[in-house]
Amino acid sequence: MLDIYQRLGTHCHEAVYTKVTLSHEQRDRGRLKLIGENGEEVRVFLDRGKPLQVGEFLRSECNKIVQVQGAVEDVAHASCDDWQAFSKACYHLGNRHTKIQVGDRWLRIKPDHVLEEMLHLLGLVVSHESAVFVPESGAYSHGHHHG
Repeated sequence: MLDIYQRLGTHCHEAVYTKVTLSHEQRDRGRLKLIGENGEEVRVFLDRGKPLQVGEFLRSECNKIVQVQGAVEDVAHASCDDWQAFSKACYHLGNRHTKIQVGDRWLRIKPDHVLEEMLHLLGLVVSHESAVFVPESGAYSHGHHHG
């Protein structure tokens, strides 16, 4: 069993002992009990409030390296060619505090028929797919400082 208390970031030159695959909801949690791809139990004890990143490296108490992978999940994928329609869609989703992954005139959300209908009414084409969901971490994810 591996106990994890230390984050190393997304760059590590040490050999990876095992990998764990996490959904976006699991990556938001600070306490997890998992099974690594090598079959070994991995227990994670990290500070809450800073989600794990896909590709992030963790160090166990016994100095073994564990890498975080993103799980493939069901997502709603919406896209359009119109930047104004796309901007409005992002605004309305943000106004509803919806977790959103943003690309070049495409976005992903967790499936939600009400939000998908809104996106359709705004002019986006909505489809369903399976993909790793990596939503934006938020404007204040690196700390909020008043200037």
